[in-house]
Amino acid sequence: MAERFDAFRSLADRRGRPGVRLLEALADASGRTKDDPRSWAPDVARRFGLPAAAGLGPATYYADLGTPHAPRHVRVCAAAACFAARAGHHVAEVENAIGVAAGCADPRSGVSLQCVRCLGYCYAGPAALDGDTPCAGPDLAGQLSGRTPPHAPPIPTADATGDPVVLAGVVAGEAAWQVWPDVVRGAGGDRVRAEVAASGLRGRGGAGFPVTAKWAAAGGSPGTVVVANGDEGDPGSYADRLLMEEDPGRVLEGLALACLACGARRGVVLVRSEYPRALARMRTALGEAYAAGHLGRRICGRDVDMDVEVVEGAGSYVGGEETALIAGLEGGRGCARPRPPYPTDQGVWDAPTVVNNVETLAAIPWIMRLGGDAYARRGTAAETGTKLVCLSERFSRPGCYEVELGTPVLRIVSELGGGLRDGAELDVLQVGGPLGGFLAAGELDVPLTEAGLSGRGAALGHAGLVAFDRSLAPERVLRHIWEFAAAESCGACSPCRVGSRRGLELASSGGPPGDEYARLLRVMGEASLCAFGKRVPAAVRSLARAYGDRLRGWDG
Repeated sequence: MAERFDAFRSLADRRGRPGVRLLEALADASGRTKDDPRSWAPDVARRFGLPAAAGLGPATYYADLGTPHAPRHVRVCAAAACFAARAGHHVAEVENAIGVAAGCADPRSGVSLQCVRCLGYCYAGPAALDGDTPCAGPDLAGQLSGRTPPHAPPIPTADATGDPVVLAGVVAGEAAWQVWPDVVRGAGGDRVRAEVAASGLRGRGGAGFPVTAKWAAAGGSPGTVVVANGDEGDPGSYADRLLMEEDPGRVLEGLALACLACGARRGVVLVRSEYPRALARMRTALGEAYAAGHLGRRICGRDVDMDVEVVEGAGSYVGGEETALIAGLEGGRGCARPRPPYPTDQGVWDAPTVVNNVETLAAIPWIMRLGGDAYARRGTAAETGTKLVCLSERFSRPGCYEVELGTPVLRIVSELGGGLRDGAELDVLQVGGPLGGFLAAGELDVPLTEAGLSGRGAALGHAGLVAFDRSLAPERVLRHIWEFAAAESCGACSPCRVGSRRGLELASSGGPPGDEYARLLRVMGEASLCAFGKRVPAAVRSLARAYGDRLRGWDG
């Protein structure tokens, strides 16, 4: 099957750029040494006829490549849901259990430990990956020390709409690839564009851009590349992991339909490295799709050729932003790029590129089966359809729920989630990941829509809901937000690179904020290159508003 994947790679070769092959070679070299990248990355680059900087750039940027690796490599989650589960104490407990400090490798024991920010086990945290073996729960340290066997429960999943769209395969048993043959033999891309336009479907990755508007911007060029963005990095969200692991065929079918709508013959699925099972499931499903004749040459006997490849990310939150994702596919540092040019004009190796989120693509088969008008009747008039909402471990009934847009957040928290476990009292609720925002416990009667949440200083994002109870001091939660920002800033622009670190210093100082803090938030919000730096100040301000007098002055 490898020769079938050459279409994507050959595009890079014709441009004289190795792209993902370089990252794969760097990952292989990184996995065989504990040395600093400066000792091995230049040699990898030279094998591709590239200067040393071409290897050093990504090797020192991506967390997977620049972190010391031992034969046993443990990744422990330090993101929002796992932090809220144990107030962050689990990291020290894991260090003590395996005898290795975070960011280090012990040559005697052959163990290395890396802190990462979300493994997709937000419903069962705290969590870690021991190699590719997941471990989760309050006895995490015991699992990693060998006192108890590894344990990570499956994602609890439920439909709250009465007719699931995205979860049609997971909870209703609907098989994938049922729509695809009829579309290929029938009206093809024209019908896909018409039905999705009628549906009002918007991107579910956070930006909420109309899907068909992005498709149209690519101009129908045969050289277009469509990318399924499975680099779900928002702490608190695990919807994409669920879909890629439990219904990968639906994701691929949605990608194929999107390719057809865009006149594209090449598709790529990027899966974050923190999701090893999702990566394996997507690759297996891809092989099955080729074997069944859904992909390849002259599909369904028509003049339709389509090749898809599954590639692995290398550990970066900002690497999920579409221009940073494209930079990574080209073998570079996953930093955001200024726009214009937009990816739909000049994307992967200068080809028109459409980037759609996994959840977005998984909705398209349902739309094609029942019609765009049926989808448009779901949700609200302005924001149609359904959304996967992920509830964190603090809830009595954590898990992934499909709800209609416009469902009150209060209903999701109290009825679906059952409130907080063990009688704990909700203090603040993080909505939509670290770039989303916070709501106070008494302000949850707001519709789950981008418009409704933005009116309260929050954002829909991936719609992960992370509950923080009153056992956590507000100052500690504020510091956690700045820790995430400082760790995950790609460093491409000074306002975010410098501002995130200075914000952490000020939040950790113990003193009251001053004029410098207000200026810092303003500059980050106005001058940062991408949504990461622009949204951090908004998230911080919403946290301060949610806590009220307990964080007075920290809203800038």
